[in-house]
Amino acid sequence: MKIGIDAFGLDHGKSGLGSYLKSFVNNLPDDSALEFELFGDEVDRYTYKVSRDIPFSGISIKDSVSSQRLWHLFSAGRFAKKSGYDAVLYTAAARMIPSRFSVPGIAVVNDIVGSRFRKEDFWAQRQIRRGLSRADCIIVPSMFVKKNLERSGVRCRRVEIVHNGIDHSLFFPVKQLGIEGEIADIKPFAIQKPYIIYASRMQSPEKKHVELIEAFSLFKERTKLPHRLVIAGSDGPYSRNVHEAAFASSAASDIFITGYFPHESFPDLYRNSEACIFPSVNEGVGLPVLEAMATGIPVACAKAGALPEIAGSNALFFDSGSTDEFATCIEQIVSDSSLRKKLSEGGLAWSRRFSWEKCAQETISIIRSIVR
Repeated sequence: MKIGIDAFGLDHGKSGLGSYLKSFVNNLPDDSALEFELFGDEVDRYTYKVSRDIPFSGISIKDSVSSQRLWHLFSAGRFAKKSGYDAVLYTAAARMIPSRFSVPGIAVVNDIVGSRFRKEDFWAQRQIRRGLSRADCIIVPSMFVKKNLERSGVRCRRVEIVHNGIDHSLFFPVKQLGIEGEIADIKPFAIQKPYIIYASRMQSPEKKHVELIEAFSLFKERTKLPHRLVIAGSDGPYSRNVHEAAFASSAASDIFITGYFPHESFPDLYRNSEACIFPSVNEGVGLPVLEAMATGIPVACAKAGALPEIAGSNALFFDSGSTDEFATCIEQIVSDSSLRKKLSEGGLAWSRRFSWEKCAQETISIIRSIVR
């Protein structure tokens, strides 16, 4: 069985979806009955390179969303047939997908489709909704995303939940390897401890960076504790609002915004922190929560989106819209030693349920059932 894997729409590996594909491809099963081939923009020939040789079919078209959507609309079907694929996995299906399929099409949707549609014009919404509804199966990372699909008017005959994984070779607890001390030396930064961490790109108000800054400021005023707030993540459309809120905060000197942070350095950033605070209210995947748990630190997150489903009973939940409740939650998670121990141990055990190997195996199992 030959499976084509669509690498269009992933921001050349720099987005969350790009990271998904890298991790997914690196954990594909080594099965002689399966043949895989990536296809996408020619410039991405080596973007998703893995240890074993998986062919890449480069397509030379303009590097723009509109051009790639037109290719999916008019050429993807012929390409899949000509390439001899038995099925195609569309990994950015909420952004670009054919309207009709010449071979079985499996759509991966890690986006909150309702939010995606608000950014698109009528014709793009129509094409994507039609393509998703006609796919042989949609694979989603959570029940929250599945329900959002239904509310967005997508009527696919089969929707399966396959949780994303985390890389346990990177994210694991470390106890006695020199992480003690007053400074966390994490290249390219030296961060004063103790601190709490929020890792998320500053892309929208729904990420709740400003509310976090307000709650942290109240926490500092109430407790006078020495903790700092570290916000790690690339700048985005909402960056200016976040920086202005941090500058105006009464705790401005204790707020550190790193900007882009190398992914390979995130495990040390988590391990050195007192806690991970995740206030975003529109998460469909919530991987940073699981990654933080896997390093053994306590986690607090918004009781919204897919986070209650992803974190289970192993996080302290709060309402991101209530500054008072939010600040109280921060105080609890840094001050209550028995709570911290319970959350750390529970989160570490819970995170072991999630792996990229399991994600890849479940996805391939679904594809096999469709092709049969």
